[in-house]
Amino acid sequence: QVQLVESGGGLVRAGGSLRLACAASGIILSNNGVSWHRQAPGKQREFVADIAWYGITDYADSVKGRFTISRDTAKNTVYLLMNSLKVEDTAAYYCATGPLINGRRTYWGQGTQVTVSS
Repeated sequence: QVQLVESGGGLVRAGGSLRLACAASGIILSNNGVSWHRQAPGKQREFVADIAWYGITDYADSVKGRFTISRDTAKNTVYLLMNSLKVEDTAAYYCATGPLINGRRTYWGQGTQVTVSS
């Protein structure tokens, strides 16, 4: 059974940093693409960052230069380092992995809340 558990969210002031973690069981993250998404209240879930199984990364324009996705193969964990946080980064953050089905990853975590105050 595949399980993804996000952690690292919290309350931070604008300009601050957080590092989110996505720990997996039942699946090897380094054999799969892993992505981070976020959903703010009243808005649709949006793509944030992705790391392919072969290591190539991709970012939404809104976070390029501020966020970095990485993985620790030994810990079977993917991270999202978020620097220079803005109020508009406030959202629930989700990690996802597994095969794409109709453009959507198969397995999703429960999310971790990030709140950025001004």
